[in-house]
Amino acid sequence: MPALSSSPLPADEAERLLTLRTYDVQSALDEPVFNEIVALTARIFSLPISLIALVEAEVVHYPANHGMPGHTGQPRDEALCSTAILHQHAVVYRDLAVETDPLITAKAARTALQNNLRFYAAAPLRMPGDHNIGTLCIIDHQPRNFSEPEQHTLEQMAALVARAVTVRHTCHVAPAGEQHWQTIRVQLQEELQELTALVRYLYARYGNPTPVPADLLAQVERRLQQSHEVLAAQG
Repeated sequence: MPALSSSPLPADEAERLLTLRTYDVQSALDEPVFNEIVALTARIFSLPISLIALVEAEVVHYPANHGMPGHTGQPRDEALCSTAILHQHAVVYRDLAVETDPLITAKAARTALQNNLRFYAAAPLRMPGDHNIGTLCIIDHQPRNFSEPEQHTLEQMAALVARAVTVRHTCHVAPAGEQHWQTIRVQLQEELQELTALVRYLYARYGNPTPVPADLLAQVERRLQQSHEVLAAQG
């Protein structure tokens, strides 16, 4: 895989890092609801690993982690997520052993293969101001096809993460906002539990086809929209 020797930086790097601080994103993502989101994301795509990655100046942190216990962070030039934030849409590497992307650093390509990672897809966490602070990513140890409808669903899950962080911040800076956020968080968790139940039902009935059929994803997205509506109405 052709790769750069150093990690490329987005044009809005300074503003992007300021957004991370302004929204207190690291603290926000320590809340259990975000681990529930990554667990659900892995289940939707029948994959073993899903992470929320925050791309800092020198390090990528993984505050929400499903499937890679103990993997809390790594140098930015070793992380595939440092490439994903350069895009405004989901990026997909179906087989990291053969993919070509000049934006991937040599260390990131080498580290992924050393860790036996073959498939990687990520959608950016796009905050107000259109700054990408990190990604919601899914990973497999085997190559995998990934369809356009799947990419869209991954983007919708990433949008839910970014929206939840934004609403949490809005609540926390308002008088008595902490209690309001706790109410919203409980409602969001209830919606996520309902969506998880739907995914379990669908895959128990139809198996785990790869890629996930568009009609199954459409049902998932219709239910996912209710989680977005909780945040939109209450936030």
